[in-house]
Amino acid sequence: MAHLLGAEALHLEFPTRIVFDSVTLGVNEGDRIGIVGRNGDGKSSLLAMLAGRLQPDGGRVTVRGGVTMGVLDQQDVLADDDTVGHAVVGDAPEHEWAGEARIRDVIAGLLSGLDWNARIGSLSGGQRRRVALARLLAGDWDVLALDEPTNHLDVESISWLAAHLKKRWPANAGGLLVVTHDRWFLDEVCTATWEVHDRIVEPFEGGYAAYILQRVERDRQAAAIEQRRQNLARKELAWLRRGAPARTSKPKFRIDAANELIADVPEIRNRVALQSLAVSRLGKDVVDLLDAGVAYGDREIIRDVEWRIAPGERTGILGVNGAGKSTLLGLVSGTVEPTSGRVKRGTTVKVATLTQRMDELDPHLDDPVRVVISGLRTSYTFGAGSKASELTPGQLLERMGFSSAQLSTPVKDLSGGQKRRLQLLLVLLDQPNVLILDEPTNDLDTDMLAAMEDLLDEWAGTLLVVSHDRYFLERVTDQQYAILDRRLRHLPGGVDEYLRLRAAQDDAPSAPAPSAPAAAAGLSGAELRAAQKELAAAERKLEKLAADIATVHDRMAAHDQSDYAGLGALTAEIRALEEQTAALEERWLELSEQIG
Repeated sequence: MAHLLGAEALHLEFPTRIVFDSVTLGVNEGDRIGIVGRNGDGKSSLLAMLAGRLQPDGGRVTVRGGVTMGVLDQQDVLADDDTVGHAVVGDAPEHEWAGEARIRDVIAGLLSGLDWNARIGSLSGGQRRRVALARLLAGDWDVLALDEPTNHLDVESISWLAAHLKKRWPANAGGLLVVTHDRWFLDEVCTATWEVHDRIVEPFEGGYAAYILQRVERDRQAAAIEQRRQNLARKELAWLRRGAPARTSKPKFRIDAANELIADVPEIRNRVALQSLAVSRLGKDVVDLLDAGVAYGDREIIRDVEWRIAPGERTGILGVNGAGKSTLLGLVSGTVEPTSGRVKRGTTVKVATLTQRMDELDPHLDDPVRVVISGLRTSYTFGAGSKASELTPGQLLERMGFSSAQLSTPVKDLSGGQKRRLQLLLVLLDQPNVLILDEPTNDLDTDMLAAMEDLLDEWAGTLLVVSHDRYFLERVTDQQYAILDRRLRHLPGGVDEYLRLRAAQDDAPSAPAPSAPAAAAGLSGAELRAAQKELAAAERKLEKLAADIATVHDRMAAHDQSDYAGLGALTAEIRALEEQTAALEERWLELSEQIG
């Protein structure tokens, strides 16, 4: 494969530390490289040096003649007084850019619903990020360097971006470098992983799952190196193998080696013990939303929500921005009152919410971390049954990656990721029994996300999560719901089902559909009962199809990976089941509209 760019003996240092020391690496045609590492270890600096944005203190970066490189920075560089359209296509006349299939795909994938003539200054952070991405992707580049491209994007936009990058170049053409903490994205897009740590860049084959396996092997050979990280990585590998068969249906590593590594790793959560403890803390009644709805004047946010939340339930909530996720969580926490229906709460319920704003830290900005923690309780119980343990605040801080030196740092001087971790600890240490996490993964690197997930695995209570980080959502929750058409819907097929339903919505005719009551009014009593019966049968069938797909994924994961014919047959079986699911979901939507 032809060489695109490379680095030779790179050396970079800041006044207080050396970031890189004699780093040599290269990017070839067809490379799709994910860059991971702890916050502050130099991921963005490496990307900036390779892109020519930052000059190294030693060594050099070479680029093959004629190679073009597009760069997406973390910082917002759009001009407030520019328009969406001009920011994306510049002064090019419409007949030119509209004739480019790539540009049409980018606009449809990222800018659907945005006013082409809107001023950049009037957009939200997520909308500005999409415009910045669209401007970059509309160009023709040999190499793309993306720094945290999924920040502020929702699940659908992230899924679209992954699909776009996978098909943007032919298999052995183009190059991609991406810094991201989104592990699903890394596994979906990347064929190689660079880990930045301890002044070096260490290459691994494959995406995130393969990287985790190889890192475990490396750490096992080193025996004593970073024992805590090793245990977390092995636990995460166990989840990747046992709990996410879709990821291992096309494995990039040997299944027998993975099984051997996790043979002595228990299930990530003792669900029975945790639920038992949750019942003892909460009783059988948590929060029931009974035909609940919220409207502000004539604007209906959510309606007809029937949701009985159980003790120990771990649920992820999906929905586009503005769908009503925050309103739904407000009904649960009590900060929003229903305008129809009612909300019933158990007498022992104590709800805590981890917000995106980090309000919990405001009273402590001038205090050292040690002082903040010392004002709380002296010990806390995590886990259940034989895994229950008493931890001091200092031990909890250590588990979340704080060093002893950082205990004396004032809160205001902590990095964004450190503040996020401290905020979570303050919320957990208040001992709630219902925990709501609203976009908790912001500012955290992959190792710290694993540490947070490990801590949540031992938390006995009801957990509700809103996150655009698909990996995190699937990792810490046992089931997912979505807000679609202002209603709450269970997703037996998880995030994949949600994306299919959203795609079906987007493909539906744009003409306004009749309101649900009006549609139902056209049915006779017998027709209505028949439609309700068919709807219930469709829901049962969808659950069975989801279980069948999971079973085939398990068979594929255990199958001899050298038997290409057998793997092809299993792939065809999965495809047929998914086609049945898609057809049934369309019928479910039709019936739902008829019944109202």
